[in-house]
Amino acid sequence: MKLSVIIITRNEAQNIGDCLASVAFADQRIIVDSGSTDGTVAIARADGATVIETADWPGFGPQKNRALAAATADWVLSLDADERISAALQREILDAIHAGRHDAYALPRLSSFCGQFIRHGGWYPDYIVRLFKRDVARFSDDLVHERVLTQVDTGRLLEPIIHYSYRNDDDYLRKLAQYSTLGARQAFAAGKRSSFGGALTHALAAFLRCYVFKRGFLDGAAGLMVALSAAESTYHKYFKLMLLTRETRSGAAAVAGQTAAEQTPTEKNVS
Repeated sequence: MKLSVIIITRNEAQNIGDCLASVAFADQRIIVDSGSTDGTVAIARADGATVIETADWPGFGPQKNRALAAATADWVLSLDADERISAALQREILDAIHAGRHDAYALPRLSSFCGQFIRHGGWYPDYIVRLFKRDVARFSDDLVHERVLTQVDTGRLLEPIIHYSYRNDDDYLRKLAQYSTLGARQAFAAGKRSSFGGALTHALAAFLRCYVFKRGFLDGAAGLMVALSAAESTYHKYFKLMLLTRETRSGAAAVAGQTAAEQTPTEKNVS
């Protein structure tokens, strides 16, 4: 059984070399890049990966489906550029695809926040379907937080993907802006609306869920930072959704006012 690894990228020069090195055991490594300007493409090609460059950005789900369409092996492993496969997980992956007990597998993921790995607050084990037979799954068309769609029997592996999610403050702020904007747009497209009070309520709920109910406090100071970041990102998502809501209402009111003005008889017409 052969294995294709698929990765989508944009300006991942600091990550892509280590990511590709961790999956050197794969038969095929595919990069779908959307306009990197920092050397990501050159690094990937120098490492022997197949690189496909795209001019547009359709969202995370559609872009991963492009990568999936380029895969030719029997099995596919989907990774992000800031993720790594350990030697132990490599052995488990190869054993799983050769054993053939399941057609897809969910893998745990161990993520770091500014240098510390987080094991509580809902961050771990964070099982996600990432390994599957090529012809039994596809990615959802979500702009962000895409997921693998499959109806086959799914197993679980034990060794985690290592995820360097937020390396520093700049990385955190960049992802906060990106994901909150995409999340707001996706929620708006799904018919959801928000208000300032709703943004505050959702942010408070996110903090309590992460820090209290999912025991983020057990990770010490890092757990508190993660809970605060969950609250902040949630607030920004719903605040941006509130702005989209207001823009829509203002636009609808303006159209209604214009329509009413056009339908109101003038003095000349009345006489």
